[in-house]
Amino acid sequence: MSSSPSTAARGSRLALLVVGLCWLAVLFDGLDMFIYGSVLPHLLETRTFGLTPDQAGDLGSYATFGMLVGALVAGTIADRVGRKKLMVACVTLFSLASGLCAVSESVAVFGLGRTLAGVGLGGLLPTAISMVSDYAPRGRGAIVIGLLMTAHHAGGILSAYVAKWLIDPVGWRAAFWVCVLPLLFAPVLARFLPESLSFLVAKGRAEEAGVLAERYDVEVPAARTGGAGDRWTNLANLFRGKEWIQTLLYWVASFGGLLLVYGVATWLPTLMRAEGYELGSALSFVVVFNLGGIVGMLVAGRAADRFGAPRISALWFALTAAGVFLLSVHMPMTVTMLVVFLTGVFLNSAQTMIYATVSIRSDADSRATAVGWTSGMGRFGAVFGPWLGGQLLASGHGDWGFTAFAVAGLSSMVFIGIAALRSSRREPAGSERELVAAH
Repeated sequence: MSSSPSTAARGSRLALLVVGLCWLAVLFDGLDMFIYGSVLPHLLETRTFGLTPDQAGDLGSYATFGMLVGALVAGTIADRVGRKKLMVACVTLFSLASGLCAVSESVAVFGLGRTLAGVGLGGLLPTAISMVSDYAPRGRGAIVIGLLMTAHHAGGILSAYVAKWLIDPVGWRAAFWVCVLPLLFAPVLARFLPESLSFLVAKGRAEEAGVLAERYDVEVPAARTGGAGDRWTNLANLFRGKEWIQTLLYWVASFGGLLLVYGVATWLPTLMRAEGYELGSALSFVVVFNLGGIVGMLVAGRAADRFGAPRISALWFALTAAGVFLLSVHMPMTVTMLVVFLTGVFLNSAQTMIYATVSIRSDADSRATAVGWTSGMGRFGAVFGPWLGGQLLASGHGDWGFTAFAVAGLSSMVFIGIAALRSSRREPAGSERELVAAH
């Protein structure tokens, strides 16, 4: 389909609109995800609700369990109501859930709020990725997805500043009231975000999708064939012959990777406080850590293009493990900041490289199923990571927290490395340019 310069300009403006709106939605997603870790040192020091470290770990796991549920049901709901409506619903849900946390007077109510917020957070990210993939300019899909993922870490940076600015003068509840403000953004999404082209095609509204695509110079996605039976067949194919070994290696690597990501995201400020740093400094580490995450997301794809996603995945986890372990050593502030930054660079994109590796090593027919189930199994690690940190602190072994997370990084390095070495399937030409970015 040829297009005039004016049509291409309209297409660029539409892409900017969709990516911009989705970027803001994911920014609020990151703010809500990281805010608990940012206020946690204060909650423990003041014994809010009589909170103990093991209860704090449980609360952190409630949100990630909710994310697991949200991620698993997002596809089904999106297929029924549309991706646009689902994004609006997810933003509304995690905003209202943060309000429930802000007014809670018990651990039970606070935990319910975090669980509901997790459902919204888990459903939003894959839906936003699908939206920007639909409207990304031709040949720019991977770059646009990488750009979208920077919003998640920008939200983490914002959460640290919200905690630093509000906790002492106003109180921890104010931080969660800030997380309610995205509720005002939901009507903006409903008004200005176009519906997903993939959804329109899947619902048989091909003419409507074609009009949108032609008007804005984007491609109409191919109609999906087959239904649930094909999905289950594709899942079964992951276990045929000796493929089950490969599949389990990917799943275990993903488990360790997301244990590391969400364990560190939840407990970084608290563990740094346990190492003797002031609360302000501990929250500054959150800012630096997420700045590293932004840089890592931007460079991971380029590194994978040049050296191969499997090699980068294994190397990234090794460097992550080294960085996380070094955080258990009290060093000069400048050195510690540098280590935190580099750890953020590698940790936050190491898991992405697992997805890229699975995508590269999978057949085209089963690629979506392979990546989806690798992500889903990994999310059990996301639930386990915050719980593990709480148990270590509760048992008086908080100084082992960084070591435990470093071991998780090493295990992912080993498993993804073995999986890459075992694979005898030739990688399709150009496949290493695919970047599947989703926590």
